[in-house]
Amino acid sequence: MSESVGRRFVAAIAARDVDGLRAVLAPDVDFKGLTPSRAWEASDPEGVVTAVFGSWFGDSDHIDAVDHLEQGDPVADTQRIGYRFAVTNGGGPHWVEQQMYYREQDGRLVYARVVCSGYRRRPG
Repeated sequence: MSESVGRRFVAAIAARDVDGLRAVLAPDVDFKGLTPSRAWEASDPEGVVTAVFGSWFGDSDHIDAVDHLEQGDPVADTQRIGYRFAVTNGGGPHWVEQQMYYREQDGRLVYARVVCSGYRRRPG
């Protein structure tokens, strides 16, 4: 069985792989994200890349690991994946947890809704 598009999305973010993130997104992706301070929308891969790597995870944020990953059972045509990154930046070590509901077509995300915990301090 091949790796899910959701897992490829998470892996691309963890590796800070811009091309890998673009590759997992449909050209007309319907993307919405909710972080503690803002809602995000994009309708193409560049918009998603800008949100994820230009705002959510900046240059000073080092994604140390995918600390937790859970692929849920589908709800009709919609998949769910939950994941937690261990992140270190100038403010110290943090966790960032996200839940994503998504739909795919031809191995790419065509619809994604992401909810984020924000940066939560972790011991260490």
